[in-house]
Amino acid sequence: VIGKGMNPPQKILFPPEKISMDWRQIRRPGAGLYNLGSTCYLNVVLQCLTYTPPLANYLLSRQHSRFCHQQGFCMMCIMEAHVRKVLHSSASVIWPRAVIRDLRCKQFQVLQQVFFPSLRGELLTSFLVIGEFKPDIPGDAYEFLRCTLSAMQRACLSGSNDLDMSPQGTTIIHQIFRGILRSRVTCLSCKTVSDFYMAFLDVLLKIKGASSVTIALEEFVKPKQIDGKKFFKCSKCKKKVAASKRVTIHHEPRVLTVCLGRADERTSRKISQVVEYPEYLDLRPYMSNTTGGPLLYSLYALVVHSGDTCLEGHFFCYTKASNGQWYKMNDVTVDSCGIHTVLEQQAYLLFYAR
Repeated sequence: VIGKGMNPPQKILFPPEKISMDWRQIRRPGAGLYNLGSTCYLNVVLQCLTYTPPLANYLLSRQHSRFCHQQGFCMMCIMEAHVRKVLHSSASVIWPRAVIRDLRCKQFQVLQQVFFPSLRGELLTSFLVIGEFKPDIPGDAYEFLRCTLSAMQRACLSGSNDLDMSPQGTTIIHQIFRGILRSRVTCLSCKTVSDFYMAFLDVLLKIKGASSVTIALEEFVKPKQIDGKKFFKCSKCKKKVAASKRVTIHHEPRVLTVCLGRADERTSRKISQVVEYPEYLDLRPYMSNTTGGPLLYSLYALVVHSGDTCLEGHFFCYTKASNGQWYKMNDVTVDSCGIHTVLEQQAYLLFYAR
């Protein structure tokens, strides 16, 4: 897509000029979601994706389901039905069964029969083709987000030639969430520079010792020395050498998803420190090309994890609806709030849009 030596795709699955970053319709906030045991981590991801304007615009247009020929499970069709129900329903709370119905889990049958016998026939047996998630066992919102986007991407590629890699970056999912990282490795002996490119759908930031997202991003793009067991084989020196590596954002995504790594790598304990995050983020300082005007992103959603450890607790989220108002979404409750409240949270996932 970009970068020296990277060929443009020969086939475009979704034209980028058809992506609308602004809401096409202004409406009131949608419904809250019932918690089916320990499904708060599912609910927050569903809500944040529902209030991602370019994705919601596409799903509400029903462009995928009108031409979908996939047999059985299709995550795009499921999300399309879910978003339409959340935003169009007159109910204040809905069952997220447009998602739950086709997500496989035998335990869900037991949960349904014990706690929701009246829903038999509506809430069906499946609970996850996209990962090992169970409604009665706590899960991680970041992991579920990654699995959901991956499943939606696979649905967009249904019918494409598996051997043809070029269209993968042109699906509606990758057109919205995908960016490119450049890893520039410099040999410390001969100064030869080698560039490597990798696509990403989110950025995971280390926050230990970082008081803000901008400081964490500065650390993310800071040059790091490769030595010891990680020696780099230089193409010019023809041997393993000490090198310097710097990772930068080479091509910016339309929607930037940031995960603040709150699990300590050594102890797995939760890092509960306050990390400030801005309403508006300039990505330019962290790009491969730092010249030019600012690349401004606006915060539109965030996920919060409350609890003493990463393996327990509760997830809730804040989203900015199409009317420009912020709302706290905590399973069944949807309450309006101000931007100051939004910016004072112990954020876990941050969603920014260009």
